[in-house]
Amino acid sequence: MKRRAVNGIKYWGQLLLLPVYWLSFLMPRDKNIWLFGSTFGRRFSENPRYLYLYACQHRAENGLRPIWISHNKEVIRFLKANGYEAYEYHSLKGIWYALRAKVYIFDNYSKDINFWQSGGAVKVNLWHGSGNKRTNYDNRFDTVRHPKNLWERWKTFPRRLSDEKPDHYTLATSSAMKEIFISAFHTDEKHIIVEGYPRNDILFPFEECQIRNLYTKEERELLRLISARRKSGWRILTYMPTFRESETKLLTVLDPAVLDHFLEKEKLFLVMKLHPKSKIKKELEKLHYRNIVNADAEIDVYSFLGESDLLITDYSSVYTDFMLLDRPVLAFCYDWEEYTEHTRECYIDQDEYMPERKATTMEELMEGICEVLKEDTHKEQRHVSRRRMFAKTDGRSCERLIRKIKDIRK
Repeated sequence: MKRRAVNGIKYWGQLLLLPVYWLSFLMPRDKNIWLFGSTFGRRFSENPRYLYLYACQHRAENGLRPIWISHNKEVIRFLKANGYEAYEYHSLKGIWYALRAKVYIFDNYSKDINFWQSGGAVKVNLWHGSGNKRTNYDNRFDTVRHPKNLWERWKTFPRRLSDEKPDHYTLATSSAMKEIFISAFHTDEKHIIVEGYPRNDILFPFEECQIRNLYTKEERELLRLISARRKSGWRILTYMPTFRESETKLLTVLDPAVLDHFLEKEKLFLVMKLHPKSKIKKELEKLHYRNIVNADAEIDVYSFLGESDLLITDYSSVYTDFMLLDRPVLAFCYDWEEYTEHTRECYIDQDEYMPERKATTMEELMEGICEVLKEDTHKEQRHVSRRRMFAKTDGRSCERLIRKIKDIRK
């Protein structure tokens, strides 16, 4: 109860910062200072992580001063220890550069960095997924953007105030996704940047993407486990489901002990990467099996996705990214009816977007894994979907995106 009261005070108390926001429009901003942040300031991950790394590692060519801003002190210590410039959100330098930077780059909202001091900055939302799920204003289940009554409208007002705005620039990976994002973000065509996702550049060889990844201790340990299995002739599977209420049904579908025995027999190593908001995270973390590892929620999936021989997913936009690797996929959609009825609707027919072998039971899951690893029969259909989702399929998105943002910020 006490914690809820404190959170309530913080939530409504932020409105007192409105004068700070208005005054921040008066600050002169340096066009070469770019701020980066991710996941409400908590993590070093996703699209901002890889564009930041590229910008830092190519400062001589681009003439920029990239700075990471975070609410997480561990993230700041990690980046500084590796020679990167980063500041805490409430530190004096964090506040100063929030007022001085011309460009804000994030993957949710400008509050990933600092909404209240962002007046006058060019804001670029790299977003966190190009999938088939209806999102933001296109998602009728979203009560923040579609309040059902005056009470819902009132209680979500502070949230809407600092969320995305029509004048933000939003990254879309293709012309088809551009049309979707115009609707989903209530913006116009000139505020959509069509370019690849920075996080996908890291899936390509260094010779092409020109990014040296920066791994956390947890990411290095996971890669060590994967490497050890691969050296022993094992293949690597990644299970990455999306967040939704009905994912709890997995606990009635899956028998981890039987699955572990199957993996041992087939020489398969399964990495489970749950959504940070997962409803079953605590239950699955209690399970300890030789051939199944639960990747920490804070681990960036793109630090190890390229090591996967097979992706198992459901409605997650990670499928879109994995298409770039053109490797087998198994669609494990055990709650399709519940998901579409109560959680999200799709933009196009799900089979058209994800033309892969389907599984709804544990038996079908194990059979499907063996089948698709033996023969990937969905390549041609997958290529059709990939062309719809991506305008470009190379590892140069960061390079091109920086040029495009430079043109915007002039």
